[in-house]
Amino acid sequence: MTQRVRVQNFTVSRDGIGAGEDQSLEQPFGHVNPGELMAWALETASVPARAEPGGTRGLEDYFTRDFAHGIGAEIMGRHKFGHQRGPWPDDGWIGWWGEEPPFHTPVFVLTHHPHPDLTLGETTFHFLDASPQEALARAKDAADGKDVRIGGGVTTLREFLEADLVDEMHVAIAPLEYETGLRLWENPEELTDRFHLEQITAASGATHCFFWRR
Repeated sequence: MTQRVRVQNFTVSRDGIGAGEDQSLEQPFGHVNPGELMAWALETASVPARAEPGGTRGLEDYFTRDFAHGIGAEIMGRHKFGHQRGPWPDDGWIGWWGEEPPFHTPVFVLTHHPHPDLTLGETTFHFLDASPQEALARAKDAADGKDVRIGGGVTTLREFLEADLVDEMHVAIAPLEYETGLRLWENPEELTDRFHLEQITAASGATHCFFWRR
């Protein structure tokens, strides 16, 4: 089986914004409200964050239920892991997810500053000062033949797209606009020189874009 590099359930606004400005401990997405941006996923029955029974079924529930299927490692940018800037402070920070992160695989965090490996439950975070190509080689080795997910944020995903390292991608477009923030694209058709593109609008109002290599 071919080992693929995938993007799953990444969400942007209609104007391409995937995260806001001025990220902080209190505002992990900056001025963007993640509950608003990710409402299509948070309303599904299978989303891991759901504390109460219920939730929507159907296509979008399939996306949240399938999130871990076939994934052997993840690559993420530093600011998906934490809000800190510069050298890592000795503040006990273990990521946004607490003692049981949802990944259950090796995760490679791209950073320019040294940080020791961190194991929480079934997830081990490795901190790399590496190019996209170097990080992907490490992640593929660690994935044990399974696929590698590029988890974001926006800057990291753009770097992997610019390096032409992504094989398949699912990006949801939420039915709202922010005007400012970290922008993935002006429109999804920008990527059709390299990818086929199909789009489906779900009952939530989100439009789901599916890309695969030409």
